[in-house]
Amino acid sequence: MRKVQAFELLFDIFNAVLMIAVVLVMAYPFLYVFLYSISDPSRLKAGLMFWPQKVTLNSYKVILANPVIINGVYISVARSVIGTITMLMVTGAAAYAISKKHLIGVRFLRVFFLLTMYFSGGIIPAYLLIKSLGLTNNFLVYIIPGMVSVFNMILIRTYVESIPASLEESALMVGANELQIFVYLIIPMSTPVFAAVGLFSFVNQWNSFVDVQIYNFMKPDLYPLQYILYNYLMSQSQSVEQAKRSMNVTAISPQSLKTTITIITILPIFFIYPVLQKYFVSGLMVGSIKE
Repeated sequence: MRKVQAFELLFDIFNAVLMIAVVLVMAYPFLYVFLYSISDPSRLKAGLMFWPQKVTLNSYKVILANPVIINGVYISVARSVIGTITMLMVTGAAAYAISKKHLIGVRFLRVFFLLTMYFSGGIIPAYLLIKSLGLTNNFLVYIIPGMVSVFNMILIRTYVESIPASLEESALMVGANELQIFVYLIIPMSTPVFAAVGLFSFVNQWNSFVDVQIYNFMKPDLYPLQYILYNYLMSQSQSVEQAKRSMNVTAISPQSLKTTITIITILPIFFIYPVLQKYFVSGLMVGSIKE
């Protein structure tokens, strides 16, 4: 018995040390980028960094004074919020519809939606379709194509099917229609799965920049923050002399600007993820069990 207890204690210690090491390995890159963004570039040296070198916020002053960056923040926030809300509305309604086994043609609809996850027309047909709809160089190209997500639809449908049918029958008996049942009964009871897929959609919208290259490349006013960061990271050199003169700062470098934009882009996810994380287990485990 003592040997078993000693082994369990050693295993717990080893497991704790291993998990702490994993967390440190994953968290340190973010810490390094943050410390670099608030450090004086002239004081930085090669190697690891565990505290800032002469704290300065000049990079943040330059970035927040740049109208291109501010406009990129507005575009990123708008597409992430509007895109997530519209996706939940359309995909959630579709998921509720195909959860009804008595619906005519529901089996065909399920197979039809499922096939779109495995087969795609490709980039060129997609571009021709978007162009024919007049969505190129248009903000709506960020919203309309993402209104339907088959993967999220399957998750929501599976969760809705786990809700007792007697609740819907009771609502029908008191005179509620399908729309009222969906809005006032299904959505409140499906908060975990809606929160989970909503976070997936928000992160996807916030991090997207490939669609900008394809559809809105000629429209700089519609560049989101991630695409602006992409341009910074892909450029071999950045001229910061104009920024230095306009802001009257000297302790700034192209690398510090890149790290500063990186920090700004990850802040929303950094704050939103912990709030919605508690819904992941209850929102996604149902799908994994029933499917």
